[in-house]
Amino acid sequence: MKRRPGRVGVIDSPAAAHGKRSVLPGAGWYFAFFFLSGYCSLVYEVVWLRLAMARFGVTTPLVSIVLSLFMAGLALGSWLAGRISRVLDGRPGSYFLRLYALSELLIGVSALAVPRGLEWGRALLAGAGGSGETADWGSTSYYIASGFSISLILLPFCTCMGATFPLAMSAIRKDHDALAEKSFSYLYLANVLGACAGTLTSAFVLIEVFGFRRTLDTTAALNALVAAAAFWLSTSPAALEPKASRSLARRADPDRRQPLSAFGTAIPLLFLTGLISLAMEVVWIRQLTPYLGPVVYAFAGILTVYLASTALGSTVYRRWSPRKPASGGALAAPALLAIGVGALLSLLAADPRLARRTVIASDAARLILGLAPFCGVVGFLTPLLVDRWSRGDPDRAGRAYAVNVIGCILGPLLAGFCLLPAFGERGTLLVLAVPLVGFGLLAAVRGGITAGRPARFGLKRSSGLAGVVGLSGLLVFGTRDYESDFPSSEIRRDYTATIIAEGEGMKKQLLVNGQGITSLTPITKMMAHLPMASLASPPRNVLVICFGMGTSFRSALSWGTPTTAVELVPSVPSLFGFFHADGPLLLRSPEARVVIDDGRRFLERTRARYDVITIDPPPPVEAAASGLLYSRDFYSVIRTRMTPGGILQQWLPSGERIVVSAVARALSDSFPSVRVFRSVEGWGFHFLASDRTIPSLPASALAARLPARAAADLLEWGPHDNPEAQFQAVVGSELSLADLIALDPEAPALQDDRPVNEYYFLRRTFARSQPPR
Repeated sequence: MKRRPGRVGVIDSPAAAHGKRSVLPGAGWYFAFFFLSGYCSLVYEVVWLRLAMARFGVTTPLVSIVLSLFMAGLALGSWLAGRISRVLDGRPGSYFLRLYALSELLIGVSALAVPRGLEWGRALLAGAGGSGETADWGSTSYYIASGFSISLILLPFCTCMGATFPLAMSAIRKDHDALAEKSFSYLYLANVLGACAGTLTSAFVLIEVFGFRRTLDTTAALNALVAAAAFWLSTSPAALEPKASRSLARRADPDRRQPLSAFGTAIPLLFLTGLISLAMEVVWIRQLTPYLGPVVYAFAGILTVYLASTALGSTVYRRWSPRKPASGGALAAPALLAIGVGALLSLLAADPRLARRTVIASDAARLILGLAPFCGVVGFLTPLLVDRWSRGDPDRAGRAYAVNVIGCILGPLLAGFCLLPAFGERGTLLVLAVPLVGFGLLAAVRGGITAGRPARFGLKRSSGLAGVVGLSGLLVFGTRDYESDFPSSEIRRDYTATIIAEGEGMKKQLLVNGQGITSLTPITKMMAHLPMASLASPPRNVLVICFGMGTSFRSALSWGTPTTAVELVPSVPSLFGFFHADGPLLLRSPEARVVIDDGRRFLERTRARYDVITIDPPPPVEAAASGLLYSRDFYSVIRTRMTPGGILQQWLPSGERIVVSAVARALSDSFPSVRVFRSVEGWGFHFLASDRTIPSLPASALAARLPARAAADLLEWGPHDNPEAQFQAVVGSELSLADLIALDPEAPALQDDRPVNEYYFLRRTFARSQPPR
């Protein structure tokens, strides 16, 4: 049978031989289905992760749990659907097309089920605790319980996502014999292109315009559209015809009867490429943050280049494979060498000296140099290996893809929890690149991974291998990382970040993943002293969210009050002594307690109540996930952990009018009493919020409430020489909350679902620019 030129999907069939023209689902339909499916899957992954962080905490272990469950569902679904396809192999293509439609429909249901399920899981954990400071929830037990609830919610839908590949391949195998052998690469290319589009539109358009939940609704509509179209096509007359002649053709094809043992190395290679690819993604995020910033658009840029380059590599493979159908084994060696060298190229992209020259003119060029070569070759090699190993068999393709996904699960865990804490970004890249280059050199020496015969080394081959070794050496020994800009610093590494403490005297600063977090400033002292002095009675219990240099924590302890500090990055408190000579002594005080956790997650699982809660979110205001520490939803959690008349101090650096207005409105909606002050240095905002009226006290009254030790702490860094003048610089600059809200009357209260501080591309690009406050 052959397709008639000019008519997609019109195929000569037994029905056509009897004068009846039938239309099969054309290959273009499957490409469109998987483009939209990849688009939706990426949007779901982004939104589900954000919803889970809002419910269970912004921590590396929690992020790892969510992403691992997502990938595990893909692997499980791919394997299960492959087995089902083998068991039901006698069914017509229309049957598998309907199963595919059902999978897409169930995926769309997740838009309604997952948000409600995550909220149910959070409420269940909150209600399961007893009395006491941590409600019987230790951090580990809370992770286990939250991981279990998240798995119940996400795993079924992720399994449906993974099932789509084998089910669609089964339908193609029945109805499109010419496409069947390389159907995985065809669908893979469409899927990756869709994921790339999903990354761009969700980050740059949808979430800013619609918020997270309405973005899910629009995505669910696309899933429903795909499901309806697939089901409709499965009912076409040609789809219902038996395809006996095609099955006979497949059985008669001598190439399909070739032994598959020659492709046995495909499975370990698929595992290796999956593991290293996702491990590299974790490294890139930490390695490039010093240059791109910690904003959602930086992460979206990394993911877009990753996916676009992968799609380009897959496109090259699809165009190359018909011309050289038997060259997969010989190609493995140069592909692995190219991946290894591509991995090392990110060392050059992250060299800080390039930022001071004109070699790299933009962030996009830095991303392309560091990511595109590696991802392009991976995009070429992955579908090649699956196609060669499966030859269109859905069961084999499902197993192969599952192995690749298992590597994708383990890669981030290996990089984040083992390699990065031990070796840092640069060392981890070397550890990941060495097996690729080594395997590639070994393959080249043996004449190819699958060829099974020794190679003849000519001048061209020898020169090529020498060039690979030379270029690798140049990248390893001729580049440096951003840590080299701080030769006298103290460096800590953990599973969350690389932390640098550097400088002398009042010029000391703290950097997390290359981003300046804080410096020694009297503003951070006022974050503790102002709310504590504003209380009607001396504070009995204080909570500091975000440890930083430990200045606010130290100032709260100067009142002789039990103080708990919550810090997300495990290594940050260990540098307390670098910034404050008495830091180690204070940490041993019975009144001091430091908890490594996400501040919001800590509040969710604690049962303690606090007279003062002070928050200094890490800058910039636009940082990814920072909206979770400014949102109305967060303030509702805080109110449950405050004593009657307790005071919240919320610090907000300068921001766009819409951001200042949104935060002010969120606080106004959450607390009956809110006051706002400029800082002692004249910039930024101290918000004080309480469930009772905060008295308007003169600076002299506030100063009189300071214990002697607290007064000395307040004046340690000036700029004034007495407590009253220090307080007067702040209370004398009080602002009207109504005026801040009126900066942008149309700004909604900042919510978890609409973090206007994080998503700003459209308004900054197309709307009238609003100067920061």
